[in-house]
Amino acid sequence: MPRIAYVNGRYVRHRDAVVHVEDRGYQFADGVYEVCEVRAGRLVDERRHMQRLARSLDELSIAWPLSPSAVAVILREVVRLNRIGNGIVYLQVTRGVAPRNHAFPNPAVRPSMVVTARELDRAAMDEKAAHGISVITVPENRWDRVDIKTVGLLPNVLAKQTAKEAGAYEAWFVDRDGFVTEGSSTNAWIVTRDGVLVTRPAEHGILRGVTRSVIFAFAEREGIRLEERAFTLEEAQAAREAFMTGASTIVLPIISVDGKRIANGKPGPVAGKLRSVYHHHAEVAPA
Repeated sequence: MPRIAYVNGRYVRHRDAVVHVEDRGYQFADGVYEVCEVRAGRLVDERRHMQRLARSLDELSIAWPLSPSAVAVILREVVRLNRIGNGIVYLQVTRGVAPRNHAFPNPAVRPSMVVTARELDRAAMDEKAAHGISVITVPENRWDRVDIKTVGLLPNVLAKQTAKEAGAYEAWFVDRDGFVTEGSSTNAWIVTRDGVLVTRPAEHGILRGVTRSVIFAFAEREGIRLEERAFTLEEAQAAREAFMTGASTIVLPIISVDGKRIANGKPGPVAGKLRSVYHHHAEVAPA
């Protein structure tokens, strides 16, 4: 069965899905995106993803390409057409097509929207979670508005490639003061020796991850101590546990950072519990 994509009002074969050469997403990375987990054919945390999309669009003064309700219909249709059981659906909105000029088009043009979906190997990800993954660190070299989920991801791409070449799964950015910000495509967490969950505040320094928000809500309900503060690489390496969160990875335990083993070098119980209970606390759309 061929994959199907949605491109600006049409459902087309994935191999035939194209955008205009002067789309500003291609020319300037002038666009935003969201990635939503699909579980048993249903969207996970759609409301939170759409809220973040609305914020990203507003921060860049990009209009919705369609009404939010119409976008919701398209997301579901792309999932259905591709027969996605467990995977992800990807949504990208750019400012639109206009002659190449740095300033916004005036008058404004219609925003472009692309939606794709693909199956993920959940068993393979569960295997990674069972054994834990390794992380390396790279200097923070991104702009200071990474709280906006833009398609301008070249530093993230280079960081992920550096991790791959080093035999690691993820790269953590470390700022000039020695504090971990986040991963190339994930949020970074540690569990201190006192059992406190710690992750960096989501202001302008990191993306306010949707999975991260669910962990916050769970911790509050369960009375788990959680601190939003920066932590250093050395604190992470001395922690009881470390893990990362993201829409496609959920919760993945980290067993080493820059080659230094975390605790006993095995996935810890906190990350394991968070992964196992996550979908009991996330918002799963009706079938």
